[in-house]
Amino acid sequence: MSYRDRFMVKPGSKVGLGKIDPSQTPVGDHKSADKIIEKDRQRLAEMQYLMYAEDRYSLLIVLQALDAGGKDGTVNHVLSAMNPQGCSVVGFKQPTPQELAHDFLWRVHPHTPGRGRVAVFNRSHYEDVLVARVHNLVPKAVWSRRYDMINDFEATVAANGTAIVKFFLHIDKDEQLERFKARIDDPTRNWKISDSDYTERGYWDDYTVAFEEALSKCSTDHAPWFIIPSNHKWYRNLAVARIVVETLEGLSMKMPKATVDLDEIRRKFQAAAAVEKKKG
Repeated sequence: MSYRDRFMVKPGSKVGLGKIDPSQTPVGDHKSADKIIEKDRQRLAEMQYLMYAEDRYSLLIVLQALDAGGKDGTVNHVLSAMNPQGCSVVGFKQPTPQELAHDFLWRVHPHTPGRGRVAVFNRSHYEDVLVARVHNLVPKAVWSRRYDMINDFEATVAANGTAIVKFFLHIDKDEQLERFKARIDDPTRNWKISDSDYTERGYWDDYTVAFEEALSKCSTDHAPWFIIPSNHKWYRNLAVARIVVETLEGLSMKMPKATVDLDEIRRKFQAAAAVEKKKG
């Protein structure tokens, strides 16, 4: 079974996160996973180059998780294999006054990838049916309409040749607390801790319900959600890398043919080299 099939939220299905073990590691172990991940990182670099050369498709990767779920770690350990010249990472934080003056997708669309490029959303347009819902930032009558708007938006992006993969990095409450503690104990990570990290834990059940509805309503054939067991970081990295590789390989991309007469260019090069040799 492919990793896409193993972890994809089937369109139209009902998600129950309580039924999915975030500690599961269906295959492999940490040591063997590192070798696979490194091979996949190399493959990602190759596939990104092919995508850029063919200039036909693009790739959008969406990362969502509760605090300390591993979004930054996934970018660092998996997606950093890609050439930064063709890849952008965008984090969507609290909207600015200018952004709030527009529709909720206004700030997102300019960051979608053009042909040949990769974009990573570290948090995304889904914040508007997660945080906005949990904290009652907008009425239910507003956020409840956004699922269809998100699906329409992603359909538009996909129609332009963008492959979309969306990852929910699934951890449990105990694992989150352990990661918070590690940040407190490590001076190099103290800066990542804030009061809100702990106050938001009080909304855990509300966030779970909000995520379940977003995952259920917004997993489509053209923009599927994948629920990644993420208590074990090594398995998270393995699963994400595998799914991205499988997605890119599924595009059946081909290296474009030369647009110039290579034989003529070779003759010119050889002639120029002969002249230089005589001068030397």
